[in-house]
Amino acid sequence: MFVAGGSALHFHTGERASQDVDAAFSRRIALPDNLEVSYRDADGAAQLLYFDRQYSDALALMHESAYEDAEPLELEGINSDVLEIRLLTPIDLAVTKIGRFSSQDRDDIVALARRGLLHSQTLRARAEEALDRYVGDLQRVRGNIESACRIVDDLELRSRHRQQT
Repeated sequence: MFVAGGSALHFHTGERASQDVDAAFSRRIALPDNLEVSYRDADGAAQLLYFDRQYSDALALMHESAYEDAEPLELEGINSDVLEIRLLTPIDLAVTKIGRFSSQDRDDIVALARRGLLHSQTLRARAEEALDRYVGDLQRVRGNIESACRIVDDLELRSRHRQQT
């Protein structure tokens, strides 16, 4: 199982707890009908985490090596011989955010960059390589790549400025 979206972002940054799990599988799998977990958060509030059956990696801008490069994630109670869970790397997670590029996607890119998990040059290179397999309005996505790289550039510039002062 390859975890993307807000759940992957949370594992990488500790930000934006997600109410759903966006994931793709390397093989066909029969999932239970009611795949959800209820729990109490740190403040004691009741929460629900569910598997998003509507998620599709077919709609995302994604590098062809994203799954190969995904990082293993070991979770208590999960036997990796039965289900291997892998987390998209920060760079590939950011690339998936560029296709839609909503305000939440931009915020997620900021969160990754703020923690030094993204750099504009590598983001640009990985996203442009992903365009080779993308079907859709390439002009719009190229504009999204430019905007995402400007956001990361700006954060990198501000970070360097703070370090110098």
